[in-house]
Amino acid sequence: MSLVPVIGFVVIALLAVAFATVPLWRMTQKKGRALMLGAITLFMLAVGGGTYFLVGRPHLAERSAQGLNIREINGLVPYLIDRVRAHPEDARAWRYLGQAYMAAGDPRDAAKALAKVIALTGKGDAGLDAAFGEVLVADGGGQVPPEAEDAFNAALKADPKNGPARFYLGMAKAARHDRAGALALWQDLLADVPATAPLHQILVDRIAMLTSQTPGGAPNPRAMVEMLAARLKTDPNDALGWVRLMRAYTVLGENQKAKEALDTARKTFATNKDAQTAFTTAAKALKLE
Repeated sequence: MSLVPVIGFVVIALLAVAFATVPLWRMTQKKGRALMLGAITLFMLAVGGGTYFLVGRPHLAERSAQGLNIREINGLVPYLIDRVRAHPEDARAWRYLGQAYMAAGDPRDAAKALAKVIALTGKGDAGLDAAFGEVLVADGGGQVPPEAEDAFNAALKADPKNGPARFYLGMAKAARHDRAGALALWQDLLADVPATAPLHQILVDRIAMLTSQTPGGAPNPRAMVEMLAARLKTDPNDALGWVRLMRAYTVLGENQKAKEALDTARKTFATNKDAQTAFTTAAKALKLE
């Protein structure tokens, strides 16, 4: 951390002490001294609070000084761009810029920024390699391009338990009809994911999709839907699963079953406002009501 903010704090603190103590000791009345002590306390609290934002959270102080809108992620991007232009070897600033671009929905520029970080620091940081692979997947519309696969392999080499690497490498293998390879990765990942996590249900569905197809063949959509319906009958507490089931029935042209799934989902999540909103949104999009 830079010493400039610390030195500034020390100077301010010394001035505060001088400002407060000189008149204090000139006072002879106890009441006056008590009032002054109270004033000192409030003043030092103000100094301490300001110092916390200056030293403890310098990024907020810097953004404020630059006149940035910290409520919007896009407001952070110009500051980070200025930073990397002034300090092109600052890998941390490049990494923050990549994260800001991704949060702002710009995976292409995020990929460029993270590629710069890897060029500066090299591969071997599992989190960084996986993040780079993810932005490449996002930029590719959900497909796993070779460069992303290389990044995920690097992440998996550094950390064999890296979740994003196992998930997306499974996607890449499934796209190449390597069912055994994809299942090995996803089943291994499934064992590490809590049953209540959304990723758990996604993995269950993808594994079901792969196991419903013949070796080297295409998946059987109806078998996949039946598996999803059977799982929800056993464990109905999966709001996203019900949305997927509604959509799947609609794709198959079975609107009545989709409506029945909607009705069951609403009854299951009767007191969950967020789930009800999701069901209503899906119903309108699928023209179920």
